[in-house]
Amino acid sequence: MGVVQKTYQEINEKIRKGQAVVLTAEEMVGVVKKKGPVQAAREVDVVTTGTFAPMCSSGAFINFGHTQPPIKASKVWLNDVPAYGGVAAVDIFIGATEPAFDDPLNKIRPGSFDYGGGHVLHDLVSGKPVRLRAEGYGTDCYPNRQADMTVTLADLPYAVLCNPRNAYQNYNCAVNLSQKTIFTYMGTLKPRLGNANYSTSGQLSPLLNDPYYKTLGLGTRIFLGGAQGYITWHGSQHNPNAPRLPNGVPRSPAGTLMVMGDLKQMKPRWLMGVSMQGYGCSLSLGVGIPIPILNEEMAFYTGVSDEDIVTQVKDYSFTQSEPLCEVTYAQLRSGSIMVEGKEVPTVPLSSYVRAKEIAGILKEWIGNGSFLLGEPQHLLPTASDEQQEITESIIQGLEKKF
Repeated sequence: MGVVQKTYQEINEKIRKGQAVVLTAEEMVGVVKKKGPVQAAREVDVVTTGTFAPMCSSGAFINFGHTQPPIKASKVWLNDVPAYGGVAAVDIFIGATEPAFDDPLNKIRPGSFDYGGGHVLHDLVSGKPVRLRAEGYGTDCYPNRQADMTVTLADLPYAVLCNPRNAYQNYNCAVNLSQKTIFTYMGTLKPRLGNANYSTSGQLSPLLNDPYYKTLGLGTRIFLGGAQGYITWHGSQHNPNAPRLPNGVPRSPAGTLMVMGDLKQMKPRWLMGVSMQGYGCSLSLGVGIPIPILNEEMAFYTGVSDEDIVTQVKDYSFTQSEPLCEVTYAQLRSGSIMVEGKEVPTVPLSSYVRAKEIAGILKEWIGNGSFLLGEPQHLLPTASDEQQEITESIIQGLEKKF
């Protein structure tokens, strides 16, 4: 390979001049299919991706400012949602899945919560006032033992979204083989294969458009919650060695991202608290990543379609531990799949409509020069050389064909 070679600097210069050709991942599918990866790489500079779905491993570092006299907060609540105070005097971390203390809904149905950390973050980004209570054990330099105030996001000296695991590269399709309804982080699952829930935007999904993380790492600039953010590390549970198709697409949950960005710049439409019946609270978040088309290899990856992506159907009642079957995202998005001889209706937890909107916004930002590509300073851990060589041989075959 190596027929086409571009650099980040060259692409960014084209963006500054308004000359960059930018397509969404959905648009790129047809270009690669019609013209092949080499010609697509010559014509296209950037491909934008997007996803909007519940992302439990999310939260924010917040500094709420010194009180008079100062307090060393050991226990903190935001709208009765506990935050972690063991960072520093008035530095705290609030997690998206932390439920409100003494949530009344939990008394009605254990495991259900109406309000949690994700809702607090949404309220802050929406400009709503939030009650902050803090307790301290008292020291000579931090004598205050209690604080109770109402704050808005504008009042906070510092608020940064910092998410340990977002934008999962593929995920299971969840079903229920048992005789009773179950309540999971994949939503409510009806008994006897009553429904099949999935949560990935398929051909628009960021990591499925760069399966070996060739352009992803520390310093990659992204769309995060409606603002510009960054990839800061690989996410927790990052598993680059998950089994893959020959085209590089993982067949099960694989890569993840650790991301961060300025909470004060984010928009409530792209950062929303959610409650999952019988499971708890989470945060639905919008993430979009621009993929630079540095060569024909990246053109090939960004040409992936829903027909090219598979995931495993798994039983979340633990009646059966092995995957029941594999299905493509084209099948999932059709509205039903066949599982053990039964037609099962499919339900997305992620929003393809919003994922498409995110890719479009990112395309517009790059097109008007307000968003430049961030060159990663440290790439994410990736799959084995043997697996990548299999994919490279496929790309070389396509080059000859076109």
